[in-house]
Amino acid sequence: MGSQDFADLLGAWRDNGIRETRFVIGAADGHEREARDAADRLLAFGHTTWPHLLVRAMLLEQLFRATSILAGHPYHRAG
Repeated sequence: MGSQDFADLLGAWRDNGIRETRFVIGAADGHEREARDAADRLLAFGHTTWPHLLVRAMLLEQLFRATSILAGHPYHRAG
């Protein structure tokens, strides 16, 4: 999912009154099937295994970028 699509998803959740969103970072082998099946949406940073602290930073950056896009700031890769 690209940055614009992620922003659109967050915007749709906001506009539809979704009050709570949880991002759960899995272990190196991911989450158990039961947890994956219970999720409304699954996101991944590719097939690479990333350290938890790095994933947190990457997720935070994507959330910042999405909120910036939703606020109307120009996105340098849009277009």
